[in-house]
Amino acid sequence: MQAEHPLAGRCVLITGGAKRLGAATARRLHAAGASIVVHYQRSAQAAFDLVGELEAKRADSAAAVAADLLETETLPELVQRALERFGRLDVLVNNASTFYPTPVGTITGAQFEDLIGTNLRAPLFLSQAAAPALRETQGLILNMVDIHAQRPLKAHPVYSAAKAGLVMLTKSLARELGPDIRVNGIAPGPVMWPERDLAEEIKAEIIGKTALKRSGSPDDIARTALFFAAEAPYVTGQIIAVDGGRGI
Repeated sequence: MQAEHPLAGRCVLITGGAKRLGAATARRLHAAGASIVVHYQRSAQAAFDLVGELEAKRADSAAAVAADLLETETLPELVQRALERFGRLDVLVNNASTFYPTPVGTITGAQFEDLIGTNLRAPLFLSQAAAPALRETQGLILNMVDIHAQRPLKAHPVYSAAKAGLVMLTKSLARELGPDIRVNGIAPGPVMWPERDLAEEIKAEIIGKTALKRSGSPDDIARTALFFAAEAPYVTGQIIAVDGGRGI
């Protein structure tokens, strides 16, 4: 039973967990036995639909919690809600992100605050808030980074810089929070296209730059998250690129 459900009895909090990569990760970790706290901000219906789906598979195993991650002072409440619901916290997945172009010459202060706030500041302060609970369970912080943290995406200097900061934050937190808490990251490549869809020729060009010559799937990210959560007790401070070899 434990081999089939390696995360049985554990609790996972996923920010931005209602849709896309967050939802795929929620489904995969839930199938491994974990209870899931789905954080959302604006995607309330998607969050409640996902919770209903997970609850139908296993009763009392999922909950949805709303929070604005840019309101730093409220982040401890998000952790507390998870603890009140399931009594423990074993994994924090910092998945929520904002992504849009900011060409130089057009960048505003509000855009900078939003992109840095969601992609870097929120993971820092939520990790800090969650650390006491994670210490008790010898837990894991998993940050969703981006291959563009290493190779900047044209017209996205603020986003790329924020994700680069998240890479260093991952390594820094691994050093600061060890030996009790592991901290790792996943850097997705072309596994899911932006919500503002790209032209087919741009998609083909991106795929052509991968070694595997194909796009991945959200479940490729979710399976990597499961590896970190269930199969990697001696791995910390590491970033795994799930990019079909695009980085090479």
